[in-house]
Amino acid sequence: MSTLIETSDLSITFGGHTAVDSVSISVPEKHFKSIIGPNGAGKTTFFNLLSGQLTPTQGRIYYRGKDITKFSPTNRTREGIGRSFQITNVFPNLTVLENVRLAVQSQAGIRYQLLFHYKKYQAFEEKALEWLKLVLLDDKKDSLASNLAHGEKRKLEIAMLLALETEVLLLDEPTAGMSLEEVPAILEVIKRIKKQGNRTIILIEHKMDMILDLSDSVMVLFNGRLLADGTPGEIMKNETVQSAYLGGQLDERSVET
Repeated sequence: MSTLIETSDLSITFGGHTAVDSVSISVPEKHFKSIIGPNGAGKTTFFNLLSGQLTPTQGRIYYRGKDITKFSPTNRTREGIGRSFQITNVFPNLTVLENVRLAVQSQAGIRYQLLFHYKKYQAFEEKALEWLKLVLLDDKKDSLASNLAHGEKRKLEIAMLLALETEVLLLDEPTAGMSLEEVPAILEVIKRIKKQGNRTIILIEHKMDMILDLSDSVMVLFNGRLLADGTPGEIMKNETVQSAYLGGQLDERSVET
C-alpha cells in the first residue's frame, strides 16, 4: 500500500525548547494510526505541524509525495487533510444540517448566494444528510448546533470534516470532555468511518481500550521524540516504552496523553 502522508526529521523549537524533535513517520493509505505519550510529549504540537497550524523549525511534510511543509491549513484541507480539535469548532447559531450543508457547498466551491433559489441547494442538503446519518446525528438535523450535547457537537464536527471530502482525518482527542455515557457513541462513529475503508485516520487518544480496538499501528512520543512505532501488540510489549514512562506496565490506567 502506498504512502499517503510522511514526515522527515520534523522538528519545532520554542524559545530553546524542542517540542517535536526529528520525528519521521510514514502513514499508508487507508491506515489507522494512533499517537500516545505522556503529558508534554509533543502530540498536539505534532498534530499542529501536520495540519499547518504551526510551521516546523526544520524537516519536511509530504502528502502523496508532494512537499506541503509551507502549505496553510486551508490549502492542506483542500489537498485532503482535515483536522478536529480538542475544543469543538461548529457554527452554534446554525442548525445541524446547515453546518454540514455549508461544508458540502464549500467542497463544491459554491458560496451562499442570497438570491439563489433554495431548491438549487437540495442536492447539497441531501449529501449533508448522508454525512449526518453516518455520524448518527440525522435525527438532530433541525436542532441548533448550540443546543447539542458535547458529544453530539463532536459528531457534528466530524461530519463537517467528512463533508469536505478529506482523505486524512486528524482526530485530536475526540472523546475529550465527554461523559462516560457519550463515549460509546463517538467510538461507534469512528468505527463506522474506518469500516468504509476509504480514509486514513490519525488519532490522539488516551483511552487505551479504544486505541487497541481501532488502530493498525501506534506511535509513541516521549519528550518530543519518536520512542516507538508499531502494531498495538508490539507497543504493549515494548520494554523501552514501558520503562520510559509507564512504570513497567502498559494499561489504560497508566497511559496518559
